[in-house]
Amino acid sequence: MLDGILFFPITPFHADDTVNHEALTAHLEHGISYGPGGIFVACGTGEFHTLAVDEFAEIVATAVTVAAGRVPVFAGVGGPIASAKLMARQAADAGADGLLLLPPYLVGSPAEGLLDYVRAVADATDLPIIVYHRGNAQFTVASAVEVSTFPTVIGFKDGVGDLDLMSRIVRAVEDSTTAAGKDFQFFNGLPTAESSQAAYRAIGVGLYSSATFAFAPELSVAFYDSLISGDTELTNALNREFFHPLVALRDQAPGYAVALVKAGAQLGGIETGSVRPPLRNASSEHVAELVTIIAAGRRVLAERAVPVG
Repeated sequence: MLDGILFFPITPFHADDTVNHEALTAHLEHGISYGPGGIFVACGTGEFHTLAVDEFAEIVATAVTVAAGRVPVFAGVGGPIASAKLMARQAADAGADGLLLLPPYLVGSPAEGLLDYVRAVADATDLPIIVYHRGNAQFTVASAVEVSTFPTVIGFKDGVGDLDLMSRIVRAVEDSTTAAGKDFQFFNGLPTAESSQAAYRAIGVGLYSSATFAFAPELSVAFYDSLISGDTELTNALNREFFHPLVALRDQAPGYAVALVKAGAQLGGIETGSVRPPLRNASSEHVAELVTIIAAGRRVLAERAVPVG
C-alpha cells in the first residue's frame, strides 16, 4: 500500500520534441531525494495524452531504472481500450509496480461500460490498478463499490471534486472492502490537491497527488508534514502564501495545471523543454508570477525555520 507524498513527474522533451531521458533521470533523482511515497510516471502531469506508445514504454523503463526499488513506480494508462491494454502490458514488462487507469478516450459511457473498460485493462495484466474518477470516467456509488471488488483494483482516485459524492463512495467502498478483508486506498486527484486536502482528509481520503512536488518539493514536504502533524498554523500559512496564489495563477489559462509545473521544474534547473500541443507554455508574465509565488512559499519556511533540503 502507498503512503506519503505521491510524486507526479513531468516528461521533459528535447528541442526536437523527443523525450529527454537524461533530464527525466535528473528530475526523478531530485524528487526521490525528498522521499516520496510513490512515483506516478506518464500520468496527467507527465503529458500522458501526448505520448506515443513506444515513448510511454521507454519513460516507464527509465523511471523503474532510476527508482531501483527505492520507491514504487506506477504508470498512467488509459485512452482507447486497445492502447490502454497494450500500455498496461508494456508497463508490466518494464517493471512498474502498478497502474493509474485514466479515462477512456472522449466518449461517455454507462456505468456497466466503464466497469467493462476497467475489467478489460485488469485482464491484460496482474499489476495493481488505481481507477481515476474524473472526466468521462465518473463512477456512481454502486459502480465504485463494484469496481473495488475487482481483484487487482486497489485504489480509487477522485478528480471530480464532489465531496458529497466522494464521502458516500468512501463510506460504501470501505464497508465493502473491510467486510471482504481487502486493503483499499483513496486519493485526492484534484489539481493543486494541497488546497483541498484538509477537506478530503475529513472524509477519509488520506493520499493525494502533489504536482508541487515536481518543482518545489520542499514546499510539498513541508505542507504534508504540517497536515499530518496538525500544525495548522503552517498549513494555513502555506495555503495563504503559496498554494492559493498558485491555484489563482493556474486558473489563468487552460492547461496550466501542467504548463506551470513544467515551468517550475525549468526554474529549478531541469531541462524540461516545451509542453506538447494542444497545451501551450506558460507566458513569461505568468512565469515571473510563479517565481514570486515560490519565493513567498519559501519565505514561510524560512520564517518558521523549516528545513528546505
